[in-house]
Parts: sequence; C-alpha cells; structure tokens
Amino acid sequence: MDPFTIIFFALLILLYFAVLRPQQKREREHRALMESLQEGDEVITSSGVHGAVLEVDDNIVWLEVAPEVELKLLKSSVASRISEDEEDEDTEELADAHTSDPHADEEDHTSDPHADEEDKTKPS
Repeated sequence: MDPFTIIFFALLILLYFAVLRPQQKREREHRALMESLQEGDEVITSSGVHGAVLEVDDNIVWLEVAPEVELKLLKSSVASRISEDEEDEDTEELADAHTSDPHADEEDHTSDPHADEEDKTKPS
C-alpha cells in the first residue's frame, strides 16, 4: 500500500475522532435536553436569556424571564438547563463581586506615562 494512502486514511480517522464524533455527542445531548424540558425548569437560551419554563409544546417553549414577562421561543433555542448548584454558585459570585472593591484590579493611570521621556522634537 502507498504511504500517501495510509496517511490519508489516518487523517480521516483522526478527523472523525477529533471533530465529528464530539459534535454528534453534543447534538445527542441537546436533543435529550429538548425532550426532557419540563415546567419549572430554569434554562438559558442560546442568546443568553435566563428564564423559567412555563409551558412546553411540540416545538415551542414559553419562558418567564421576569414577573409577568413571558417569551415564546423555539425549543431548539434552549442551550442548557440551570441546576440548583449552578444557581447557588452564580448567586455567591454576584455577592462576592458586590462586596469586593470594584477598583482593586485597576492600575493608577493618573500620572503621565511620557513624563520620563525627553522631548524628541526639540533640537539638542
């Protein structure tokens, strides 16, 4: 067998395991998520909207994103379900962010960064 043919088939196998198989797994997981959506689930859509599932129809899901605010979306736009553990972590992160100093990571930009440089436009 020609070495080029062996390398070609090896690359095809590598492509399958590196790209195609993980994509198929993600699609299977997303299909399972869409089929398992229930009333009361907390979800995030592909556009980043967080909400609680109010009603699930064939291809439609109704989300409550705020009190008295409902959105009608395609089921396929639901990206993930939020578990209670994730909600607790998000709440803790927000609480930590509000209690810490918001300017702690900022550098002091009040001094002139060019103060130490000589004026190169003036002749010596």
